[in-house]
Amino acid sequence: MISSLLIANRGEIACRIMRTCRALGIRTVAVYSDADVRAKHVREADEAVWIGASPAPESYLDIDRIIEAARVAEVNAIHPGYGFLSENAGFANAVAKAGLIWVGPKSGTIESMGLKDRAKAIAEEAGVPVLPGYRGEKQDAKTLGKEAERIGFPLLIKAVAGGGGRGIRLVSEANELAGELESAVREAEAAFGDGRVMLEKLVEQPRHIEVQVFGDSHGNAVHLFERDCSLQRRRQKVIEEAPAPGMPADVRKAMCDASVKLAKAVGYEGAGTVEFIVDGAKPLALDTFWFLEMNTRLQVEHPVTEMVTGTDLVEWQLRVASGEELPAKQKDIKLSGHAIEARICAEDPADGFRPGAGLIEEFGMLADTAADWIRWEAGFESGDRVPAVYDSMIAKLVVFGEDRDEANDRLIDTLAHLQLVGVPGNIGFLRRCAMADAFVEGVHHVNWIAEQGDALTQAPDAHQHASVMAVCDVLLGESGDTPWTVRDGWRMNSAPVLKTAVAVGEDADWFDPADHSVADDISMPLVTDLSDRRFAVTTGGDSVLVEVPDFEAEAEALAGGDAVKAPMPGKIIAVNVAAGDTVEKGQTVAVMEAMKMEHSLTAPRDGVVESVDAELGAQVPEGQVLVALEEA
Repeated sequence: MISSLLIANRGEIACRIMRTCRALGIRTVAVYSDADVRAKHVREADEAVWIGASPAPESYLDIDRIIEAARVAEVNAIHPGYGFLSENAGFANAVAKAGLIWVGPKSGTIESMGLKDRAKAIAEEAGVPVLPGYRGEKQDAKTLGKEAERIGFPLLIKAVAGGGGRGIRLVSEANELAGELESAVREAEAAFGDGRVMLEKLVEQPRHIEVQVFGDSHGNAVHLFERDCSLQRRRQKVIEEAPAPGMPADVRKAMCDASVKLAKAVGYEGAGTVEFIVDGAKPLALDTFWFLEMNTRLQVEHPVTEMVTGTDLVEWQLRVASGEELPAKQKDIKLSGHAIEARICAEDPADGFRPGAGLIEEFGMLADTAADWIRWEAGFESGDRVPAVYDSMIAKLVVFGEDRDEANDRLIDTLAHLQLVGVPGNIGFLRRCAMADAFVEGVHHVNWIAEQGDALTQAPDAHQHASVMAVCDVLLGESGDTPWTVRDGWRMNSAPVLKTAVAVGEDADWFDPADHSVADDISMPLVTDLSDRRFAVTTGGDSVLVEVPDFEAEAEALAGGDAVKAPMPGKIIAVNVAAGDTVEKGQTVAVMEAMKMEHSLTAPRDGVVESVDAELGAQVPEGQVLVALEEA
């Protein structure tokens, strides 16, 4: 059995692998780049080794550095996780050459199934249904044009060595073919170093259903049923579930049997996923699914399979890699209940899903993560910094129910009380997806999100309004120790006035909660006080930062003051003055980073710098005096 394991990855998947290793008594070694020095996976490992600069090619994609880290840490195995080098045959070979155990399929299998044309040829030979298309060696424009006419439009151009949605182009009409071919080849060469493409008949309303397979070195192969990953945006999965909604027993058997047949045909070892494209315009039937590709690694969405089969697939990986037989026979693997996974990403759906980076001020939920129906797979915690150089996924929420309705209800409720503050997040977007009729009824497809426009990506105004009202209630509900600080709105010879000033962004106003109502169908806001004047509020999964304007400080600044203070918690990234310097009103004396933005801090008046208490790179709390002034 493996005794010490280096995890050649980061974030959520590294933490998840470590959890199984701890249960098995396996020592874990993390690797990290400059961007991940204080990352969660580094903190949780038994040991951590630095492997280079922040860009992935200089660290997580550098095979030599990872092999050297394994040598230094004296491990006997490497787990690649998913992404990065997980499907790199060269990396698998390098691990074996170094005398280490590779936790994954053989390099030859990775190579065969990594090329889409070769993988489909193998699938055809194994009797697995494959979409009509062209997967030939001839790549000249004339040949591709003739084959496109034979297949018919619309069709897809796909990079032979593609993955992750790259190198794919939709061609609706013949006159679009030349331009899209040129674009697809260019992207494929840049992304994979291989510009070859293939053509494939387009399924216009596709579903994405995949089957988890597992093989060992003793010739055994099994399936652990299917997952539906049809909820996607830009060919990136958003919400996954197991089993697939509306799956007839005969189709499930045919799809799972075909997947095992393919696994046996390539002598598959370890965890793998056979992906199928399904015609979503028709009911699931024996003639409506076709082989898409095989992923030769552990999938992001593997937890839903674990929850409905009662297995630990990482443990299976480690045992198979150690030379053991599969832990279970096919007849022993049962399907029970329903599980759904939502990918939590640091991205802004309202801004084209723009990835976000920065300091996470608050991240967590009200739900009991120890409950047997929930799994919280996170690579980040409150206080961690999200780097800008890697994938935007920071966690996964996985829920279980006795049936799909119960699982989805639990997903919707839990997302409503999951808070992410400091970086943009997609939690509200995920909740709106889960609440949509198409998803509830299980009739969504791969293109469905794109068809909805702003309905899913834009947070309702009612959520911001409810967040503001929640903060007003908190502020007005506070009680002081003296008659002068009791917030009861008492006024001599006049009716009580209960108002407070709050701000969202640059917009500040006075609010009287009695003059406003919140709709009954709005979920209860979750309020977290970040400081005396800053509140993070989550309503329906949408997070809003609500602040209390400091009118006294503003008045002081206008009149001139003796200090420059931190307006919020943040990091000092520039100090422009020193003690004894003469400054003018409005001159930038320091710059701090907070809430993903740079904030210039200026002198409130003319004067001389008395002292500087701002250290470059330091994290400072709200209200800290950074620069003190005296009269010139």
